[in-house]
Amino acid sequence: MVLTFDPFREFDRLAGQMLGTPATMAMPMDLYRSGDHFVLHCDLAGVDPGSVEVDVDGRALIIRAERSPRTDADVQWVRRERATGTFERRLQLGDGLDLDRIAATWQDGVLTLTVPVAEAAKPRRIAINSGGHDAPVIEGEKTAIGRS
Repeated sequence: MVLTFDPFREFDRLAGQMLGTPATMAMPMDLYRSGDHFVLHCDLAGVDPGSVEVDVDGRALIIRAERSPRTDADVQWVRRERATGTFERRLQLGDGLDLDRIAATWQDGVLTLTVPVAEAAKPRRIAINSGGHDAPVIEGEKTAIGRS
């Protein structure tokens, strides 16, 4: 049986529940894997970067941001579609991610999070011993690995 490693398995479920909510519309995001890390881009146009908080609580990644309303006295609104207030997105992270090494950057109103895959979850090659008398013995076992 082949299992596919998917550390964001809950993402699709949560996105389905959150689709159309103010937080989703106020914080649209893209998520993809590039090599041995995941990248999340979250659009936060008009948000003060100082109001953005990124927290990890257990396996939950929480992004909070606040967009303040424009308060100019001489403005007469014709149309107002950009949501204001405090917004939060929560993503359940699967196993196999290095949560201690998440990096966050801000550029042009886009929050970018880079989440590395944990070393233990990365693909690796297992060495195969060929037959012979020098094959290692598993502790507690009477048979040697690699013997024919």
